[in-house]
Amino acid sequence: MSDAVRHLQLPLAPDEARRLPLGAMVTLTGTVFTGRSRFHIRAVEQGVVPPVDFAAVNAFFHVGPVMRRAGDRWSVVSIEPTSSIRFERYGGAVVRQLGLRTLIGKTTMGRGTAEALREVGGVHLTKIGVCGNLLARQVARVREVHFLDELGATEATWVLDVERFGPFFVDIDAHGRNYFEQLDADERARLPDVYRRLGIPDGFAYTPVDPEP
Repeated sequence: MSDAVRHLQLPLAPDEARRLPLGAMVTLTGTVFTGRSRFHIRAVEQGVVPPVDFAAVNAFFHVGPVMRRAGDRWSVVSIEPTSSIRFERYGGAVVRQLGLRTLIGKTTMGRGTAEALREVGGVHLTKIGVCGNLLARQVARVREVHFLDELGATEATWVLDVERFGPFFVDIDAHGRNYFEQLDADERARLPDVYRRLGIPDGFAYTPVDPEP
């Protein structure tokens, strides 16, 4: 993972996304929109999406923010991302349907979403040790909200202007490669040498643990 932070402007262009290496640390300035389970289900199964210009706002933040209302104005109290892998069933379809080039969340996503990001020239960014309260301070403005009365604040689609948002790191790049899959493969390749150094014999196997009946 690179220590140097790259400051990216949204919306991310495909050629810029394809230049981002796995593990690159980035912040984002521009506009993002939010969504969770209901967004994915409605978009894919029902064809219902908010009236957002996804060509201009194509950074999808997997989050259900904590919001505060004062009169007609909204502010963000906390904006802790949720685990993106929860949405893998719909991830690739949503990326293709809306032409998304930036996904942001916690953990990673699977092969289906990675392939869709490769096709459109997009990346998935995952959080590191930055809490939701700190990320909330990087939200410059709440631009609009959709489906608030219907879905509630957590599942509604919030459109937010952000400045130096993050940092996050690239865990799926625009070539379909996954940082965590490569890390796991590298570690597995090193295991035989580690076993030899520790004197663990060939053919060693851990004791299987049967699931509870």
